[in-house]
Amino acid sequence: MELNILIENIKSKLLNSSFVEDVVIEDKTYLHLKHSSHEKNKFHLKLTVFSNNLKILSKIDATKKVHNVLHHEIKNYIHSIQILFK
Repeated sequence: MELNILIENIKSKLLNSSFVEDVVIEDKTYLHLKHSSHEKNKFHLKLTVFSNNLKILSKIDATKKVHNVLHHEIKNYIHSIQILFK
């Protein structure tokens, strides 16, 4: 999948969930290109998730909610995901 399409899919899924107000997605793949575990069509992404609902949860529970929404993308297109909650 092309990176821009993946980012739009992720944004759409998170914004359509009942618990995310906004999300900023950064591609960090360039930091990992020389790693031996790097796969060509898997990306390293940093998500900054703005959500009053998730901020009141533990980081583990908030992360689980995001992972549940993005299960397909994480399984197929994301090698590494960093999630910050604001």
